[in-house]
Amino acid sequence: MTERNKAIPAAYLVLEKEGKILLARRCNTGYQDGNYQVPAGHVEAGELPSEALIREAKEEVGIDLAPDDFTLVHVSYRPKHDATDNRVDFFFKATRWSGEVQNREPDKCDDLKWVLPDELPENTVAHMKDAIECMQKGIFYKELDLAFLKAHGLYTL
Repeated sequence: MTERNKAIPAAYLVLEKEGKILLARRCNTGYQDGNYQVPAGHVEAGELPSEALIREAKEEVGIDLAPDDFTLVHVSYRPKHDATDNRVDFFFKATRWSGEVQNREPDKCDDLKWVLPDELPENTVAHMKDAIECMQKGIFYKELDLAFLKAHGLYTL
């Protein structure tokens, strides 16, 4: 019998304020350290992607989100390209929340900043940059193939 695909889901928070989005620079994680991406995290066992988003928003940037505060705006799929399995990434956009944005995980993030989507730092995680470009073009779903991952130094097998 053929083995079934095992994709690891993650939820990404595209927090928007005055046309800018919040980026966090990763540090001390062992993955993409020194690069920017939006607050995000894995969907844990028994958890829905929207529940993971609410949890990660609180854990990483100290804000509270209600289910009607955000909308799913993009989904991307990445095949196995490192020691982990395939990935499915859910990008949710929020323009309202409660609380003040703050770095709640300084051991994993050494900078938070608001940037215009057209002015992403050069050191933005490649699949994150691609997702933001897709969102701007209204592309809801995209598959990032091995050629994309290799071209951006993300293929390590």
